[in-house]
Amino acid sequence: MMLENKKAQVSLGLVTMIVFGIASLVIGVVIAFTITSTLTNANLLTSGRTTTTVTNETGWLNATDYDLSEVAANRLSYTLTTIWANDTGGTQDYDIVVPLANATVSSAGVVSIADADDYSDVYFSYTYVTYTSEEYSSSLLNGNFTSGVDNVSGKIPTVLLVAAVVLIIGVLAILIKVWQGMSFGDLTV
Repeated sequence: MMLENKKAQVSLGLVTMIVFGIASLVIGVVIAFTITSTLTNANLLTSGRTTTTVTNETGWLNATDYDLSEVAANRLSYTLTTIWANDTGGTQDYDIVVPLANATVSSAGVVSIADADDYSDVYFSYTYVTYTSEEYSSSLLNGNFTSGVDNVSGKIPTVLLVAAVVLIIGVLAILIKVWQGMSFGDLTV
């Protein structure tokens, strides 16, 4: 049966567009995740990584933490190799080895001490990995997609509710027009 009423055709077209739009959005997100996860997980961009060793950077180790000087956005995987501290006698011979278990370094290059010791004159030796700009951009893109989906996923029930209401209204409009076309009664809208 062909619908001859323009309003019914518009309502049916609206429902079709909503379904097609949601399906297109889901397919687009799946494609974007596939591309970014392939770039990130397949190690296609890791050939330009460099590992750098820093020896005897002067700093401190106390309750206020210490920011390593070789920190940059695309440098990751900081690993402490040795920590030498000067004794309090002021002889500058750096004869105290600070156990690496007592100190931690964050991914942002911040060194913290776990115990109550206070060292004002310390040599840090550590390594870090520098990512290529392409690899760093890919990892940021993957993180942005993930956080974006997390933000949107909280709103999906509301979007689906609105889409369901529009769908129900469209179906009701079509049924009313079909009812009027059958001449079973005089139903006015």
